[in-house]
Amino acid sequence: MAKWKVYVTRLLPPKAMEALYNNPDLEVEVNPEDRPLTRQELLENVRGRDAVITQLVDKIDAEVMDAAKGVKIFANYAVGYDNIDVAAATERGILVTNTPDVLTDTTADLAWALLFAAARCIVPADKFTREGKYKGWAPMLFLGQDITGKTLGVIGSGRIGTAFAKKSKGFDMTVLYNDVNPNPRFEAETGGRFVDKETLLKESDFISLHVPLLPSTRHLISENEFKMMKKTAVLINTSRGPVIDEQALVKALKEGEIWAVGLDVYENEPELTPGLAELDNAVLLPHIASASIETRTKMGLMDVDNVVAALNGQLPPNCINPEAFKK
Repeated sequence: MAKWKVYVTRLLPPKAMEALYNNPDLEVEVNPEDRPLTRQELLENVRGRDAVITQLVDKIDAEVMDAAKGVKIFANYAVGYDNIDVAAATERGILVTNTPDVLTDTTADLAWALLFAAARCIVPADKFTREGKYKGWAPMLFLGQDITGKTLGVIGSGRIGTAFAKKSKGFDMTVLYNDVNPNPRFEAETGGRFVDKETLLKESDFISLHVPLLPSTRHLISENEFKMMKKTAVLINTSRGPVIDEQALVKALKEGEIWAVGLDVYENEPELTPGLAELDNAVLLPHIASASIETRTKMGLMDVDNVVAALNGQLPPNCINPEAFKK
């Protein structure tokens, strides 16, 4: 019996790769270089595959799907899947999967790391110390914002937004949240109060974004929203880059409309909007919200389970488009 041909667009953690290589039914090939594939490389390497494990940087559209004629599944190594044209996949009977749940707390943890770093000037203070500029305690050195007892605004009350807000209990914070509709589960688990977006922006000391990228959330935070925020406000984004209008963000940070920002995602990722990298009140991370050893390994193993299920004619456990199953 011929083996199923699986292509991996970028190397996964060791245990996930071992699970692929040790499966006797799979013939596995992986991108040998630790970088994203070019468009042409992607089109060439998906040909003749039964399954492809993809990354968020891989744009999987109709052209790629047609190049991968006969492919049964695109297994995305992420909880998000806005890089994949799901409608086009469904039309062609191709299954699409993601890796939900396993990265919820890991991402929420990193959002808190960004919040603390931005609020307390951690990055410029670290740089200052490393450069030998620290000459002893000084009363006005790197003054930041207090966190305990302040008001936390959460936009997006899904799994990650809820996990993030729950962690605020240790800091005795007031929680406000906004979403398309009130979320009783969020309220029960966090004690949060549903408010409109304008109220949240005006009253919150810290604002964290946890929304998917949709037409309605693109530039959810832009020039008008920055003007509503407190001048001491700290904004955190671990969701999707285009949720924030980065040009308006740079302007708001330069002009002191808000105190600071902590970003793990970017509007034109991996490119940064000009001026952003030069700002000391911006903490900038390279999309590492899920980057713990345990979580990234679980994500990889989940992808393997999704691929194996699809190739064996079963509905994968994390299928986004079940209507394409056996179409």
